[in-house]
Formats: sequence, C-alpha cells, structure tokens
Amino acid sequence: MRLAKFLAHAGIASRRAAEQLIAAGRVTVGGAVVRDPARDVDEHSGVAFDGEPVRREESHVVYALHKPAGVVSTASDTHGRPTVIDLVADPRRLYPVGRLDADSTGLILLTNDGELANRLMHPRFEVPKTYRVVLGGKPIGDRAIRALREGVRLEDGMTAPARVKRLAGHQIELTIHEGRKRQVRRMCEAVGCPVSSLTRVAFGPLALGDLRVGKSRRLSGPELQALTEATQPPEARAASRRRGA
Repeated sequence: MRLAKFLAHAGIASRRAAEQLIAAGRVTVGGAVVRDPARDVDEHSGVAFDGEPVRREESHVVYALHKPAGVVSTASDTHGRPTVIDLVADPRRLYPVGRLDADSTGLILLTNDGELANRLMHPRFEVPKTYRVVLGGKPIGDRAIRALREGVRLEDGMTAPARVKRLAGHQIELTIHEGRKRQVRRMCEAVGCPVSSLTRVAFGPLALGDLRVGKSRRLSGPELQALTEATQPPEARAASRRRGA
C-alpha cells in the first residue's frame, strides 16, 4: 500500500493532508525519513509519524457535529482557540472533513477514516454541501440569483454552477460541490450580497436536522453506507440511477 494511503487508513490524516505531512519530513519508514507518498509500505515496514509508530485503525467512525460559531475546524490550534475535536468525546484520533470558517456554524463531519475523508473532499466526486445563508444589504435580486446559478468569477477562477433557492428577501439556500476557501461568502459578495450568517445544513446525503449546537452524534450504519455511496464518481452514480429507473 502507498505510504499516504497507509497513513490515511491509520487515521492520521486525509490522503491529501498525509502527503503534506510526508513532504514535511514528519514520517519515517524503518527509522529513515521518507518524502515519497507513493512508497510501498505495510504493517511490518515500521512507519512512524512524529516518532510515534503508526498502526491501522481497527474500526472507522464518522461523527456529525453541529459546529458553534467561534470554534475552529482543525484538529489543533496554535492560538489556543477551541476546536471541533474538543467537542467530540472519542479517544480515537479524529480530524474534520473539510472546513467551516470559525464564524460559520452547522454540520461538519469528523472521522478517523482518511480514505473516506479524501473522497468526500475531492472535487472529482462532486459531493454536494448545502448552506443556509442570511444576507446583508438590500434583498437579493433575480440577477444575483441567476449569477450564482450560472457561476461567478472569483480571484481563483470561475465557480461551478450552484443550486440556489430563495427563502426570503435576505435569505437563500445554496448548494455547491466545490470546496474553495470561504467560497460561499466570496460568491455572495461577488454578486453584491455580503453574508451576515452562514450555516451548513447538509453534507451529501446527511442533513443537520435537529442536532443541537455544540452536540455530536455517531453516524449509523445506513448513514455510513449512504455517505460512501455519495463518494462514487458522478458517472457511476448516474449509471446506478439509470439501473434503478
């Protein structure tokens, strides 16, 4: 198994993040620093992260958390701010799937399954994320709605088309499948509608529902299955729908 994938399966980090850890020289194999994420390893290779032996997790878990404002979406914080990890009582090494801004709230997933996390975050799999957005300024108009639906130009390029539902003059529900930094806020600002508050209400097939702020729950078997199915490539999901039609 490739080293980055081995670390992901061990719950160290997602595969992308594992590649960064390897490049930073924090991973050794048989006592020697290895910077090649494609290096073949197994349980007997002596893989260590920051000097600690790495062993594959015997079981994987995924938690849904209703992130409060002011909590950061990282495993640790150099400024001493509370993190999403602090809100989940599980002794396993968990890390968040993607990010929510510190001032944003709503559904975030935490897991020790690096492979699943990688698929949920990778743009290729187009896993949708839905946000409830309260806007400042004047009520959002049809032109702004249309622009969001067609894609808007940001400093890092055009966004993919979004699904947008107007809930009220200053409130929309917006669904995207990309994961750029502060993307929803930047998209709304680009069409002249600054964001007052932002809550993620769904991630793939999972909805925030009535989960209270600051509370978490472990996903059930059927929910994990639905989440895994959501990470199939778009063409595979389309074929599956055709077979079921």
